[in-house]
This record gives sequence, C-alpha cells and structure tokens, in this order.
Amino acid sequence: MGDDATTSVGSAGSATARRGALGALIATSVSALVVNANTSAVSILIPAISADTGTPTDTLQWAVTGYSLVGAAVIVTSGSLGDVFGRRKIFLGGLLLFIASCVLIALSQEGIGVIAGRCIQGAAGATILACGMSLLSASSTGKEQMRAVTLWGAASAVGAAAGPLVGGLLASTLGWQGLFWIDAAIAALCIPVTLIAVLESSDPTRPRSIDIAGTVLIAAILAPLIFALTNGSAWGWGSIQTLGCFAITIGATIGFVLVERSVKAPLLDLALLKNKVLVGATLSILLGSGTVNGIMFIVSLYFQNPATLDMDAFQAGLATLPVAAAAVVLAPLITPIVGRIGVRTTIAVGFVIMSVSFAALAFVTESWTYALFVLPLIGVAAGMSLQNGPCSSISTACVEPREVGAASGISNMARYVGAAVMTAIVASVYGSVSANRIADGASEGVALADAFSWSSIAMGIWCVLGIALALLVARGVTRKPTEFEYAAAAASTSHTLTPPADVVEATSSAAGRGA
Repeated sequence: MGDDATTSVGSAGSATARRGALGALIATSVSALVVNANTSAVSILIPAISADTGTPTDTLQWAVTGYSLVGAAVIVTSGSLGDVFGRRKIFLGGLLLFIASCVLIALSQEGIGVIAGRCIQGAAGATILACGMSLLSASSTGKEQMRAVTLWGAASAVGAAAGPLVGGLLASTLGWQGLFWIDAAIAALCIPVTLIAVLESSDPTRPRSIDIAGTVLIAAILAPLIFALTNGSAWGWGSIQTLGCFAITIGATIGFVLVERSVKAPLLDLALLKNKVLVGATLSILLGSGTVNGIMFIVSLYFQNPATLDMDAFQAGLATLPVAAAAVVLAPLITPIVGRIGVRTTIAVGFVIMSVSFAALAFVTESWTYALFVLPLIGVAAGMSLQNGPCSSISTACVEPREVGAASGISNMARYVGAAVMTAIVASVYGSVSANRIADGASEGVALADAFSWSSIAMGIWCVLGIALALLVARGVTRKPTEFEYAAAAASTSHTLTPPADVVEATSSAAGRGA
C-alpha cells in the first residue's frame, strides 16, 4: 500500500510538472508572438497615426526609438527581478503593463500619448521576453526543453514576420488602434493560463540586490544621445543643445561605469568587456539588428507616401512580407552553413550581403517601382540572419559557463540599443536630406528618393564596419556552441537565449574534460 501511495504521489507530481511545462510553453510562446508582432508592426502604422493625431512622422519616430531605448534599460533588470522575486510574478507584471500600454495607445488622441504608451510597452515587452524565456527554461529539461525553446523561437520569428502584414491589414480596416486592442486581448488571455498552469521559479543563489541605478543610467546615456542624433541637423551639430546632449551622455556613461564597479549585482559585468570576441559579437549584433530596424522604418514611410509609391498600410505590410520570409526561411539553415564555412566567414558574408544590398538601395530614384526594392531588401534581411544568428551563439560560447547569463544580457541590450540608435540616425538623415532638397526646389518625390538613398548609404557604412568586426568574432573561442546556443539563431532577431542551469553545468563539465 505504501508503494501504491508513493507511485500515486509521484504520478501526481509528474502530472503537475507536465501541466506546468505546457502552461509555460503556451503562455510564453503566445506572449512572445504578440510582443514581436506588435514591435514589428508599429513602423507600418506611423503614417496612419500621424494622419489621425496630426503629429509629424519625425516626432513619431520616438514611438519606435522610445520603445527600444526603454527596452535596452530594462531587459537585464527585468530578468534579475524575476530571479529574485519570482519569474512568474514579474512575467505577470509584464503582461499587465503590456495590456495597460496597449489601452493607453489605443485611446490616445495625440502623438504624445502614443509615444508614452510605446515607452511603457518597451519595458513590458522586455520583461515578457526575459522572464518568459526563464520560465520556459525552468519548466522542463532535456529534449523537452529544447523542443520548447525551438517552439518559442519559432513563435517569436512568426510574430516578427507577421506583424507588419497584420498591422497594415488592421490599419486599413479597423483603424490603427485595432492592433493594440487585439494585442491587449491576447495578452489578457495569457494571464489566466499563467496563473493556473505555470509554476513559480526563482534563483535562490542570486544576490538579492537589483541594480536600479544602472538601469536609470542606461536610459540617461541613450535618451540624450538619440535626441542629439535626431535633432542635430536642425539644431546644428555644434549648437549648445546638441553638444549638451552629448555631454549628458558622456557624463551618464562615466557614472554608469562607476556604479557598475561598486554594486554587488551589476547590470553589466565590466570585466566581460575585456573579452574581444564578446565585444565583437555584441557590436555585430548591434549593427546588424540596428541597420535592419532603421531601414525598415524608412521603408514604411517611403512606401506609404503619396509622392512615392502611395501604398496604403495593408499594401505596405504586404510589401514587407518577402523581407520577413527571407529571415524566417534562412533561420534553420544557419547552423549547416556555419558548419560548412565557419563562424567568422558566415558573419563576414552576412555583412557583405548587407553592404551590397544597401549599396543597391543607394541608387533609388523617384521612378523606382516596388519590384526594384524587393531583392535588395531581401538581401538586407538574409545578410542580417547570417551574421546575427552566429553572433548570438558565439556571444555565449566565448565566455566561461558561469558568465553565460551575463554575456547573454549584454547581447540582448545591444539588440535594443542598435534599434534605438540606428532608427534615430536614419530618421535624422531621411528628414534632413528631404527638407534640404525641397528647399533647393526639388519635387517631393525626388527629395524623398534622395533621402532614402542617403539613408541607405548611412546604413551601408555601418555594415562595412561590420565586415571588419567579423575578424574579431570567433577568435579565441575555447569551445563550440552547444545545441542550446545554436537554437539562439532561430530567435536572434528578437532575443538571445540564455542557457539554463543544467545546460551551463553540462557545458562546464565538458569544458573541464576537454581541459
């Protein structure tokens, strides 16, 4: 009878674990899909929001850069909060914050409400992704864990790909607010699933302190920098306003370094910056993700402008589908490609393809039809996939197993920083070139084509620098990326996967045997 009781208890525990794993998979995958769809859709909605609220599109670029800016500051902190106070609690907080931000945006009658909502959404999205991934990793082990991670990565990729199309369709039918109402409803459905089925988890070994000062200083570094990049051409690059913004950024950077040296659990382990491979991989992620985000912001404006291609929101969303499809299709092929030609070569080829594609886009003229944009934009997306996936894997393979989480946090932050900074740069170039050309007497169509051309040149220059960075990546890596780390390639457009404890321990043992 005792054996029967033990078996019964074991079966009940196993059933609870399976239910928890399934609940975590559903809640985290659906929420990741919604967050990534929402993120990729907003650029398509900017012209519609501008027309409805009367807010200029150059102001509304803060709806994109503000999201990334706050996400960069919060992504590591939200994961730390989950480790200390419970990942399920913080994940639920992220869902509630996401719902509130969607409602705020949908009800906004002015651009400032949309921008404020998107900044809040940046914190919510970063929290959902960071804590969701931790919940997913803690809910299962072995092959089940890999399967769950793969499905999470697929959901993230599908969301990022479908976002512009769904957003454009809703903007053309229900209005731009429809996207946010639907996203809020789907996120709300994830709450009862999380409460009923997902088990709580935390990291009892982690220091209880949270680096709030570091989080604030990251925002203080990025906000004035983006203000300067966005408004520098209008203010004058040598003006008091521009130099003042740069001075604040420099001061906040110094403050950040001092704070990170003194706190128990720093947001950024400065010692990791001595690792040239990690620095190279991180900068490559920043450049690859950033330039793609920047050019797609301009594409959404250019395609929908009446003086150029004059698409509606749905047509513009549909027009970006080949770009998203290229990234999705290429993701599972990255690991075989790396196995055949090597990591450094793959990353370098990715940046070469991006550079050539941006060079092709530099020849844009007023007479270009949509068909001429397709191949270069597909090339940009394909090149980004080739360099971003391997860099995500290498960023965790180039450090000691105990440093994997910190290295992954740096990569995550770089992805958000790249999106914020590159979008600000390209918005500044696009706005200033078009304004100057119109002032010189050019037609609006010619001015916008020139602005698109110079924006592409600006992004291409960064990608050329990325080719040089590829020489740093994968030098000195002491072990091959694990299967889990290669899975990061599938989700590398949105998140770098952090291997859970059992994977890290296995890697550490393997490294020890190899030594």
